[in-house]
Amino acid sequence: MSLRINDTAPNFTAQTTQGRIDFHTWIGDSWACLFSHPKDFTPVCTTELGYMARIEPEFTKRNCKLIGLSVDPVENHEKWVADIEETQGAKVKYPMIGDTDLAVAKLYNMLPADEPGTSEGRTPATNATVRSVFIIGPDKKIKLMLTYPMTTGRNFDEILRVLDSMQLTAKHKVATPANWKQGEDVIITAAVSNEEAEKSFPGFKTIKPYLRTTPQPR
Repeated sequence: MSLRINDTAPNFTAQTTQGRIDFHTWIGDSWACLFSHPKDFTPVCTTELGYMARIEPEFTKRNCKLIGLSVDPVENHEKWVADIEETQGAKVKYPMIGDTDLAVAKLYNMLPADEPGTSEGRTPATNATVRSVFIIGPDKKIKLMLTYPMTTGRNFDEILRVLDSMQLTAKHKVATPANWKQGEDVIITAAVSNEEAEKSFPGFKTIKPYLRTTPQPR
């Protein structure tokens, strides 16, 4: 199954470190960040899960829930969580999905739909593509998809930056320029006429007819 931005995020039920969930019900009226890992007890992912544990309050401020996924069993996750706390100095409080039948990985196109077998006997190399991040909105639509190589730790500060942009642009008729950060000027979308822009964004700057900027709306 091929997924694109603005597709409805596939729903599923799965066992997690916090019990069985129905994914759409678990999301509720929040945003959600689903991030996956090729296997438990892998070094790069250990640092990622620890970092996400440290910055989870930043996601909470933005009404965004975190949920991890690995194809290994939940009981392995629980042992891994102890290692993460010991080595990274942060306790994982968000749920982690045990995807032993590879169902969620296949559903989210992280593994081929016809991939045989279960998590048993698989290695990080055979699960290399299970290194993705999905941001899903309260409308259950996919807003962002990223997949990283195994040897490169993910930049979760960038995920927060993109989340800020998506939440801002969902509320106002603006877009954010390259490397934008909170508080910086934004771009007025082409769907807004100059007349409408004068009302909504008084004093906006026209750099080119197609490039108009304004202070970030509040």
